[in-house]
Amino acid sequence: MTDRVQKQYEAMRGHFHRAAGQGGFTLDPAQEPAVERLSRLAGELAHPAWRLRRSPRHLYLWGPVGRGKSWLVNTFLDGLPTPRKRRLHFHDFFRRLHEGVAQHAGHPTADGAAVDQAVDELLGDCRILVFDEFHAHDAGDAMLVARLLGTLLERRITLITTSNYPPAGLMPDPLYHHLFEPTIRLIEERMDVLDISGPVDFRQRPRPDRAHGFGLGARLHPGDETSAGLTPPGPAEAGTVAAHHRELPVRAVRDDHVWFGFRELCEGLTAVADYLALADRFATIVVDGVPPLTEASPDGRRRFANLVDVCCDRDVRLVLIGADPLAGLSDGSALMRDLDRTASRLALLRRPAREAAR
Repeated sequence: MTDRVQKQYEAMRGHFHRAAGQGGFTLDPAQEPAVERLSRLAGELAHPAWRLRRSPRHLYLWGPVGRGKSWLVNTFLDGLPTPRKRRLHFHDFFRRLHEGVAQHAGHPTADGAAVDQAVDELLGDCRILVFDEFHAHDAGDAMLVARLLGTLLERRITLITTSNYPPAGLMPDPLYHHLFEPTIRLIEERMDVLDISGPVDFRQRPRPDRAHGFGLGARLHPGDETSAGLTPPGPAEAGTVAAHHRELPVRAVRDDHVWFGFRELCEGLTAVADYLALADRFATIVVDGVPPLTEASPDGRRRFANLVDVCCDRDVRLVLIGADPLAGLSDGSALMRDLDRTASRLALLRRPAREAAR
């Protein structure tokens, strides 16, 4: 290891421990292999690009929610001196990729290169890319995800992904899993796969910095709206609001917050792109008529999970009014395992006093 590489390796390890101390915790033993691997990667990236025959190995970090995956990669990027680095959330990146592919697919020279051209425009001269909260549930997007990963892994880019699933657990629907198996093999062959499934759920620990928009949201019973500073809308306030290439029915739009019914927002023909467009415009999203997710359709559950993801990632205050979304879900059930990230994020929302007291 050269002096330059050693120096950057040691600097990154020190950076991780200082960041943990500033956050009021110590690194969990289950996180240490990831800290070591990311610190070595920082050292490898200290080489000038022209001296490397190939980019350093790609990295796939996975583990249950709350194990610090996003904290690890965000801390890594913060301590990395190169400006040629990007962090992209799965939903946001995928929306922009869809738009870029659609634009290039209509060009006579695009053909199968539409994904490559869209990636070129999104990443530019990026050398290190963090792809946060990677998952594959939608069979319709599976082939685009497969093509995207193939494109990224063939470039002089080092890719780091975080996921709640091991590679073999991606695309869990048995009807479509076999279609994704070549992509799973590609991940296992081309990426170092690290499991950080430690016993500590950091999201359940009190944190002094949990004053971001999403964490100021709430889960309310009908009639408790005033406790969150809300007044239920009247019939005259109903209308529509522009989302992504469509108008969505709303119960009310008031300055920087918008009020939806669950059925219209999650059981209708909405998509992640719509939630991203709403997050760009509104600081607060209110959803009433929320049922237990056991009573929602499979598509409704998936859309609800995506809505929670977008609001959390974009720092949007989310207020849910109705039943407990997780009521009736046992910890070991297959449905609960699919919603574990959602459950962890819902725990950040303030609950009704009578429910929180139980």
